[in-house]
Amino acid sequence: MSQTSVLIVDDISTTREDIKRLLYFEEDIKVIGEASDGEEAVRAVEALRPDVVLMDINMPGMDGIAASEAITSRVPETAVVIISIQKESEYLRKAMAAGARDYLVKPFTSSDLAETIRRVGRTQKQQILQLRAPAPKEAPQTTAPANRMLVVFSSKGGVGKTTLACNLAVSLARETRQKVALVDLNLQSGNVALMLNILPQGTIAELVQEEDRGEISLVDNYLYPHLSGLKVLPAPLKPEQAEVVAVKDIEAILKLLKGNYAYTVVDTAPAFNDLTLSALDLADDILLVFTPDLPALKCAKTDLEVLERLNQATKVKAVLNKSTLENGISLAEIKQSLGVTPLAILPRAEKMVLASVNRGHPFVLTHPGSVIAQRVKELAENFMPAAMGKRIKGRQKRFFFLSKLL
Repeated sequence: MSQTSVLIVDDISTTREDIKRLLYFEEDIKVIGEASDGEEAVRAVEALRPDVVLMDINMPGMDGIAASEAITSRVPETAVVIISIQKESEYLRKAMAAGARDYLVKPFTSSDLAETIRRVGRTQKQQILQLRAPAPKEAPQTTAPANRMLVVFSSKGGVGKTTLACNLAVSLARETRQKVALVDLNLQSGNVALMLNILPQGTIAELVQEEDRGEISLVDNYLYPHLSGLKVLPAPLKPEQAEVVAVKDIEAILKLLKGNYAYTVVDTAPAFNDLTLSALDLADDILLVFTPDLPALKCAKTDLEVLERLNQATKVKAVLNKSTLENGISLAEIKQSLGVTPLAILPRAEKMVLASVNRGHPFVLTHPGSVIAQRVKELAENFMPAAMGKRIKGRQKRFFFLSKLL
């Protein structure tokens, strides 16, 4: 049996002992060391090379954030899981920006701890193998392209992420005439069903409680058909229902959809939570949405930093939404700040978009000739077979200078 090696870092010895007791009966997880501060943790990781580090944030001397950054820089094959009583988004954002793969908020159960270690260890090993594998030689495409998963993300609310996800998915369904699924992964406050005028009787919360949830035939029964040909998996109707949805369930559902649908579009919550991280890992493309204002640009820059540390930067396609000549921030300034050129620039069309949202009818259907609808269509075309080969060559180059600018 393959074991996942773990290093425990906490300045309180009783906490370290408690964590070891929680993991005592996990045969596939082995604690190989411990440390009481950040500097000791960095030295221990360099000596022991554990698969996963369980890292407390608040410690004397070098804290957990600084130690995490040092570890991910010096020993990239080791994954860091932050453990803290802090649940505020700013702490979590700093942890992810420092390179942490996941986080646990105290108190947690032994099953939560073990599942997180297994998932993070497995994902980290897969990414290391991918990075070490020789790049495949380019060859003319002679077979049908693989199904694609597009994850629409921003850690800031109000940038038009859900509106874009809905209209992009509808555009893909209309233009390709292939099977397209849209998943609302904003489990506590998702609005995909509302924006598409769907009244679901069952949602992802009910799906994960089915015994046969691993069967595509059952998953299909929970997908609601839209008049465009799109199929939609709605978020729970009540926020508390999100508690029944586990990461392993989301991973299984997304893998099933990707294996059976030409395109799977995932709308995420505006946060780097465990469900979002799972979707980002499975994504072929990450559409990072932002608007031309300083708060949104700040969030987008941080998002890019986090995604680069998660080895997801090559998947990112930036989308500038609500663009206008009067915003005071030029496109050149945006490019210089973020280090990327937006794949799509969507103009501000406030009245039309608001009417579309309120009526539950995507603007790519109600106003197909509008500038914003045409831009969304052009964005969709980037992920269609004819455009894929043209984009692959420039993908690495686009992000080559990202780390220098951030």
